Amino acid sequence: MIKQTVKDDAVLEAMARDAVRQSETRRRPCFIGFLDEREQRLIRNLMEKTGNENYMFWGGYEAAERVVFGAFPASVPPETDIFPFSPVTVSFREADGLCHRDFLGALMALGIERSTVGDILTEPGRCVLFLREEVLPYVLQQIRKIGAVGVTVTPGAEQPYPQGRRFRTISTVISALRADCIVAACTGQSREKAKSQISAGLLSVNYAPCLSPSRLLDQGDVLSVRGAGKFRLEEAGPVTRKGRIAIQIKKYLS
Repeated sequence: MIKQTVKDDAVLEAMARDAVRQSETRRRPCFIGFLDEREQRLIRNLMEKTGNENYMFWGGYEAAERVVFGAFPASVPPETDIFPFSPVTVSFREADGLCHRDFLGALMALGIERSTVGDILTEPGRCVLFLREEVLPYVLQQIRKIGAVGVTVTPGAEQPYPQGRRFRTISTVISALRADCIVAACTGQSREKAKSQISAGLLSVNYAPCLSPSRLLDQGDVLSVRGAGKFRLEEAGPVTRKGRIAIQIKKYLS
């Protein structure tokens, strides 16, 4: 699993370097994605390392979770309106109660690559999803039902969009910013149970496997605990009078 992640990262870095090179050679922007948070972090670190500043991540709205990376030539300032994707609206009866999982499943059933699909924003009776231009006509033509529910798919979307990713906030105090302490706080289990989960390979930090219960985490780190969900260490501190650390965790909700 770790070797596969390293291989995938090397491929993505090569793609990003090539996008930068092609943007200068062809004198027009080059794009990669949609990208998840781990992939964004990797490319952002690469851009900082290579000193490239003429790039942009954009997912269709501020705070989008999945975004496209755009490498722009020196003569072209980054602009959001030239990114190669568009919003699509899926309308259905409010009583049908469709959710994110339903829409993603329908798209994957069509054989569409995950990298061509951005955020999927849902509310009663409406879903707004962001699609790369190369798959947009196919989706508009093919989707008439989500599961057993009849839907209407139309290009474009009215703002405001449905709310994005939802969270539940967990506030507590811990003895240290160790992985086992924070996993225990995330899952509501004992520290010993958290240690065993980490040792069993059930924890990822910032989308990379973490096998060390004593690893110190930082504010902003994203944790995935297999079987328990995804979490973000939103705030770390202040320290209480008894020397414990007040933390705030956000649990990602589907």
